[in-house]
Amino acid sequence: MLMAGDRQMNERRKSLETPAELLDRGWHLARTPLEIDVTEVEYALMRSYEAFGHWQAECLATVIEFFASGPENALLHIIRMNDRPKSVRDLAQMTNRDDIPNIQYSLRKLLKGGLITRTGSGRAGVTYEVTPLGHRVTERYADIRSVLLIDAVTRIPEMADKLEDVARTLELMTGIYEQAARAAATHRRRHPRPEPGGDADGGGKL
Repeated sequence: MLMAGDRQMNERRKSLETPAELLDRGWHLARTPLEIDVTEVEYALMRSYEAFGHWQAECLATVIEFFASGPENALLHIIRMNDRPKSVRDLAQMTNRDDIPNIQYSLRKLLKGGLITRTGSGRAGVTYEVTPLGHRVTERYADIRSVLLIDAVTRIPEMADKLEDVARTLELMTGIYEQAARAAATHRRRHPRPEPGGDADGGGKL
């Protein structure tokens, strides 16, 4: 006797066997119904991340003539968060980043633009906070965000009620990715280096 979960999985498997004229959702990263679902989430994450970056850049451009990438824009607002100075370590931890050189480059860019200031000295004693200009820019950004982005969310039925669940799911996926990354790093095999002038088709053994 099939359980409800088994029936659902069988139905999902059947969906893979669609006629040629219908969409084929299966590929090398989507070989099972569950893999398809995870891959769809990953695609949505990638597209959402890029859309988020586009939004950040355009919103900032309405406030000041200063080009900043999505991550740089995020750093500016996180530095402003709670009006508390933050170190590079704080910023890396809060954004789940480990590319410290890139964070430092972005901070230099924000410093040059007059949006943040640096205080302290030494590796552990340096902190960053927004300047009066940075405060005005982030405040104006928040106003425009409220009018354009938040208002758009409120116009979608039941969207606001789903945001907490979305955030919780993304946090869970973050933990799963981090654990999987640690496992991959821990159990990584040593691969032989490719020989110069090897097979043109890249047919080396894995």
